[in-house]
Amino acid sequence: MTTPNRPGADPGTGRDTPLERQAGALANEVEGYLLLHAEREQAQHEAEALCGRLPWLTAGQAEDLTRHYLEQRLGLTRQALQATADRAKRLRGEYEARYAELRGALLRRHALCACALLAVSTATTTVSVLTAR
Repeated sequence: MTTPNRPGADPGTGRDTPLERQAGALANEVEGYLLLHAEREQAQHEAEALCGRLPWLTAGQAEDLTRHYLEQRLGLTRQALQATADRAKRLRGEYEARYAELRGALLRRHALCACALLAVSTATTTVSVLTAR
């Protein structure tokens, strides 16, 4: 959600400009690339450490083990990230529904208070006019 006074927001609507949305998408993509690279590097180090503890492996076996370890580790990471993204999407839907519900309730309460205030004001004016006669 954006705020109208935020720099880069469209002054008329308070929403992000297309250029700002593009920049945000690019930043997210770069961040994802860097996180993936760091995860792959960490998995590579772990695979090499595992192969180092198994000195009887031939070079081909060590490469094969490293490849399988990387595939499995990155697959697990992908699954964990997907589960997190799915959960975030569900939570967002739940929060948006709850926000809409609360906003509607608040609007109804304000409308009720405005009606009550109008009724009291009308009654007071009517009593004042009748008393003045």
